[in-house]
Amino acid sequence: MNKLVAESRQDKIFNVFNYAFLIFSLVVVLYPLIYIISASISDPTAVNSGKMVLFPIDVTFEGYKEIIEYTPIWRGYLNTIIYTVLGTFINLAITLPAAYALGRKDFVGRNFFTGMFVVTMFFSGGLIPTYLVVKNLGLIDTIWAMVLPNAAAIWNIVIARVFFQSTIPNELEESARIDGCSNFKLFFKIVLPLSAPIIAVMALFYGIGHWNQYFNALIYLQDRAKYPLQMILREILVLQDMSSQSDVTGSMAEALHSKQQLAAIIKYGVMIVSSLPVIVLYPFLQRHFVQGVMIGSLKG
Repeated sequence: MNKLVAESRQDKIFNVFNYAFLIFSLVVVLYPLIYIISASISDPTAVNSGKMVLFPIDVTFEGYKEIIEYTPIWRGYLNTIIYTVLGTFINLAITLPAAYALGRKDFVGRNFFTGMFVVTMFFSGGLIPTYLVVKNLGLIDTIWAMVLPNAAAIWNIVIARVFFQSTIPNELEESARIDGCSNFKLFFKIVLPLSAPIIAVMALFYGIGHWNQYFNALIYLQDRAKYPLQMILREILVLQDMSSQSDVTGSMAEALHSKQQLAAIIKYGVMIVSSLPVIVLYPFLQRHFVQGVMIGSLKG
């Protein structure tokens, strides 16, 4: 019969602090989520006045009704989906082959190219040169300005490279070559099917980045019809902030009043609507995500 080991006084003190820290962390994480959900179905006046602390007050679904009827939100939603799907596909199409090539021991100059890639993690041309390159390529105010400037992240290439080096056995590659497999067939027929964890990790990293992207749209897009959802949300938040400025008076204040009321009603609801796809998608990728991160970190 197994004997229960009595906890020492130090163990009990450690457990108390451990549970206290976990409870505190849970509160810190849950409070903003509960607050946003409650604010999205509460009277905006009660929310703005500070009467609503955690739970809903004067429950109303007017905000969600306005969201459904507000066309720019759904146009931005569609744009964001297009940018996310297309951008993530381009990211994976560049990151995975680059990482695999840099991880091959028979790739001549791999250390040189890896070093050149790593340098760009610490030094970059800056915003103005990047803007001039995008402009000279004719990408301003096009969909490509949202997906090409960030076509690959060097850190993700490094992670994928470590995964390929530590997970794909050399013996498997050698046996495939003996059977007459070319490098392209080796990559697409053998390596990629065995790399589901790292593909899921990269897709999640890049997908979330594209979904939350607004800065590129702010810099490169001029046509409001091409704005992603995050830009629409930014406009709503800016309108809400302008209502607190005392120097906005006269006809300008009257013109902004109706838009500010709309922004106050739908602000929190849009936050929830914009986060739903990521929240729904993550559970399906969680298993691959955890596996890919652990393999790349432990064996690297």
